[in-house]
Amino acid sequence: MIDVQRLRVLHEVARHGSFNRAATALRFTPSAVSQQIAALERGLGLTVVERSNRGVTLTEPGRMLVETAEAIAAELADTQTRIDRLSRDRAQFTIAAFASGGRRLLPAALASFTAAYPEVELTILEREPEDSLPLLRHGRADLALAYHFDGPPPARPGDRSGLDWTALRPDPLRVVLPCAHPLAGRRALHLAELSGERWVLGCLKTVELLRHYTNLAGFELRISCSATDYMFAQSLVSAGVGVALIPEIALMDAPDLVAVPLEPPSPSRHIGVATTRRHRGPAQPYVEALMDLLLAP
Repeated sequence: MIDVQRLRVLHEVARHGSFNRAATALRFTPSAVSQQIAALERGLGLTVVERSNRGVTLTEPGRMLVETAEAIAAELADTQTRIDRLSRDRAQFTIAAFASGGRRLLPAALASFTAAYPEVELTILEREPEDSLPLLRHGRADLALAYHFDGPPPARPGDRSGLDWTALRPDPLRVVLPCAHPLAGRRALHLAELSGERWVLGCLKTVELLRHYTNLAGFELRISCSATDYMFAQSLVSAGVGVALIPEIALMDAPDLVAVPLEPPSPSRHIGVATTRRHRGPAQPYVEALMDLLLAP
């Protein structure tokens, strides 16, 4: 039987990269940390860390154990949250959502939800997926409205994420141009036609994505502004600062701007709902109800 306390020690060693720093975080002595790891290795009959002058690195069994330790920590945090909720008078339901998705996709669903479940104390957290999915794993949110760019979704059946992913809709990225731009009247554009443009970014995470596609199109990305808000980015396009790549649901209704689709290959976002597969607790009926509303045509 693997000792959970020793797993916790191994997790801290992996997180800090040294016995000394792990000991400080755990409020142990370095010797105690070393003894815990040695006992873990004896029980397994395998080495879990490799020691060197530069610190420690995990072996393959060590990496497997750290993944298990993270899953156990998430389970415990989730259980504690659910226990805490039992002591409250009203049902609690927490949603984490990214801003543009929350603005376009949540209001209609929530209007029906709150009418149907007036007893629920609803909390909405504005979070990007890199923050909302950990909240879900650790029981601090019941549902996350999230997205991913090209590639696999953040959770797949049978993986160790502890999450389920339900696709809602594609969210293709459009090129936003001033109406006076020479290419504004086109029905679609190839990215190579924009090789001479400077770009306004509305999300810092799109830098590498856009750079990948401009490389495919044979030109170097030139950036005028790196913003963290799609509305701000589009206002800069209106001011003539550059052109922008904006997800469809984040487009502004601006009379002086036009959004033009890109010909393949072109980047896209994919919007979905993440839920935890760990439990079917008190919030589960509300999770299912909101999922049905979000999936309704």
